[in-house]
Amino acid sequence: MTDAIAINARFLAQPTTGVQRFAREMTVALVRLGARPRLLGPAGALLPDEWKAEGWQIETHARAKGQVWEQLRLPRAAGSAMLVNLANTAPLLCRRQLLVIHDAGVFATPEAYSWRFRAWYRLLHRGLAWRGTPIATVSEFSRDEIERHLGVPRERVAVLGEGAEHILRGRRVPPPLPPGSYALAVGTPAAHKNLRVLEATAATLRARGLDLVATGGVAGGVFGEASWPGGIRPLGRVDDATLAALYRGAACLVFPSRYEGFGLPAIEAMACGCPVVAAAISALREVCGEAALFVAPDDARGFAEAVAVLLDKPAQAAALREAGFARARRFTWQSAAERLLGTLDGLA
Repeated sequence: MTDAIAINARFLAQPTTGVQRFAREMTVALVRLGARPRLLGPAGALLPDEWKAEGWQIETHARAKGQVWEQLRLPRAAGSAMLVNLANTAPLLCRRQLLVIHDAGVFATPEAYSWRFRAWYRLLHRGLAWRGTPIATVSEFSRDEIERHLGVPRERVAVLGEGAEHILRGRRVPPPLPPGSYALAVGTPAAHKNLRVLEATAATLRARGLDLVATGGVAGGVFGEASWPGGIRPLGRVDDATLAALYRGAACLVFPSRYEGFGLPAIEAMACGCPVVAAAISALREVCGEAALFVAPDDARGFAEAVAVLLDKPAQAAALREAGFARARRFTWQSAAERLLGTLDGLA
């Protein structure tokens, strides 16, 4: 099977969010495990410099891009190979393929997305489920959500997981802010990320002379109208080295999402020794285990109080750091890729 894999590399023409991060890291892990996938991309898909340095190649179309390329050109380019779609979308008319759906957010939290994006994703996922396309996902929670919203029996959905070791690679840089002078949020101001609940946390931090800062941006055309809540200082998108430095220097990560398929920032933070305060939702409880403080997603005061606890009780913060290190070691891209290859072997 490893000689007959083609990867839908449309993600290489998109801004990097959690979904594209998953696709990139899984592709690297598959190659490290000995797979030799063909990378198939639309016009504008670019190989990362480190992939070029290792001699990787990508087959791109000269003009077609986006959904036109994916739906009309990609099946023909894949030929008889097993097409692996790692980033939520896949061609409706491809017979040999696997699709990774990260969550069912367009069904569960429709208010977070633009109507065009929501309508297309619902149509696409329902169509692929109806055609019997094999599906994988990133957590047990998302497997249950796929069964609930798409009617695919959970035993037919493979759970792959995600990894955290990418955040520890590369150069080490100092944080752009003084260590300990801020708490960190990672995400977008989209509705399901629930950052507005952190206004009270921002006020608590401000009273102590600290900031609440956030990294991330809004993906154009994906999310509905959104703006950063008052009291949060947005830093925009940052590279991996800067993000790792921000995790290391933060008093804690505050992660109040109402809906997540996995919750990659929580594991990244743990890998960097950053204590985590997370929303008490199913996916984050599954991923974080006992290595985070949990607060009900709508409890603004609860988030502020949990952050204050970590500021006032250094021993508790230190214990949470140690628990986080141990938890993060359980999630690796290699193990996720091994589960993917096992799933593909089963399909073969």
